[in-house]
Amino acid sequence: MERSDQTARQLYEAIRAKPPRPPFGFGKKPAIINVDLQNAYTRVGTYITAYETDPRQCDYVNELSAIVRGLSMPVIWTYVAFSPSGADACAWGIRTDTPDSLQNIREGSDRALLDARLEVDRERDFVVNKRMASAFHESPVGSYLTWHQADTVIVTGGSTSGCVRATVVDALSHGYRVVVPEECVADKHESPHYANLYDMALKYADVVPVAKVRAWLETCAKA
Repeated sequence: MERSDQTARQLYEAIRAKPPRPPFGFGKKPAIINVDLQNAYTRVGTYITAYETDPRQCDYVNELSAIVRGLSMPVIWTYVAFSPSGADACAWGIRTDTPDSLQNIREGSDRALLDARLEVDRERDFVVNKRMASAFHESPVGSYLTWHQADTVIVTGGSTSGCVRATVVDALSHGYRVVVPEECVADKHESPHYANLYDMALKYADVVPVAKVRAWLETCAKA
């Protein structure tokens, strides 16, 4: 194991400035998966489980989603919510049992609702209640992407170290190019946020500025 005195943020910034590997690159048919942008995780000051990295995250997500929607490609929103008993959280729900615990996010509750700042087209977009970390786990997301013949998946949302990372790894495992716009993902703490951006950039995804993703999507729109 290599040792370093650098912080996770410094390690990430070093490979962002000088990438050690070539990018996966963009494909031609994009989809976007917006992971768990629900009140429990976005409403800082209301819920202790919420977090914010870039204050314009929702604006950027709306912008990218609108372009993908205009291409008639998949715009997917996930949220986490469980049954009244919380039993469907399985082992994920056994470590704590407080009002803020994961298994106590109830379907239909305010904590489960997608943030009102998001521009969700309920007739056109695909909204998925997921119960585990990855958007692909036991969900129709994979089939939906296959039907639309997507070749590139943009992943936004939170947390960077949890459900975003799990979704990124699964997307690559399903054969997609994966893009993470760095301003569009967030985490509770700086170290896991940057450590996971670093790791995803090295192994699983192209972690790039949102402006680069926007520019690529605009070329898709003109094609």
